[in-house]
Amino acid sequence: MPSSETCKCILLALAFMAYLMVGAVVFQVFEKVAEDTAKADTEHHTLDFLKNYTCLTKDALDHLVNVITDAVKQGIHPLENATKNTHSNWDISSSFFFAGTVVTTIGYGTLSPRTPAGQIFCVFYALFGIPLNVIFLGQLGKLLSRGCRKLGKYFFKKGMKKEKVKLLTIVFFLVTGIIVFLGIPPLIFTHTESWTYTEGVYYAFVSLSTIGFGDYVVGYGSQPNIPFRGYRALVCLWIIFGLAWLSLLFNLLTSLLKDTKKKIAKDLQKKKGNKKPNPPVVLESLTRSYLSEMEEGVE
Repeated sequence: MPSSETCKCILLALAFMAYLMVGAVVFQVFEKVAEDTAKADTEHHTLDFLKNYTCLTKDALDHLVNVITDAVKQGIHPLENATKNTHSNWDISSSFFFAGTVVTTIGYGTLSPRTPAGQIFCVFYALFGIPLNVIFLGQLGKLLSRGCRKLGKYFFKKGMKKEKVKLLTIVFFLVTGIIVFLGIPPLIFTHTESWTYTEGVYYAFVSLSTIGFGDYVVGYGSQPNIPFRGYRALVCLWIIFGLAWLSLLFNLLTSLLKDTKKKIAKDLQKKKGNKKPNPPVVLESLTRSYLSEMEEGVE
């Protein structure tokens, strides 16, 4: 029977996924019609340009640039054809992907709400969604930490020292995470996005670190290769679990650094123990010892 922590994580995961789905539906309702209208207007202006301006002039070029700029701001690639391209940035999968970029604070910048209703909803959605994302990642990190502790206990029973166990645990999670979150996905992106493997690794790292430059975004381009309807939603889930792995890795590295710091401090105290310290040094040594005991008690 699953433990209480597992049940809490499952319930929290269901609530989190439901929250993302609600956001996806609301964003789709607010933005889909506006996007279709913008596509039609962009194609209309392009045809007018070709019909009315047989000789390129500065005014004609400025007009075309303004139209293209407005299309890009709304997440529409200038080379898209509204009659041939059925891809939408606000279908349910893409809306789910956008909702995920909001609550994870990635914010690529290639897509954003354009309607007043969508913008206001985005403010309140992020206000509650970002803390919910932090709580969910924390709970997911606890489950991963439990697996990490079990692995550490296994190594410890084999007779390994505590420092070596922690180092091996970090190496294991580092290598496993790199393969799952930074190694395999770029191979998929080379086929779905026509990126190089290096560009895929770059996009994976930028996304999982929540930097989100927006220069590379899945499913965005003149002819996006969407293998199936839930493709962007699946990428969103990969990002969320990748964030949990990265957070756990940072916690393990922090723990290792703290242990290293304590070991160095103890070595220095042993070297100074052979010398007779003066009263101020004695007071400083007692203070450090007290603080060290307090830190160990908190941990």
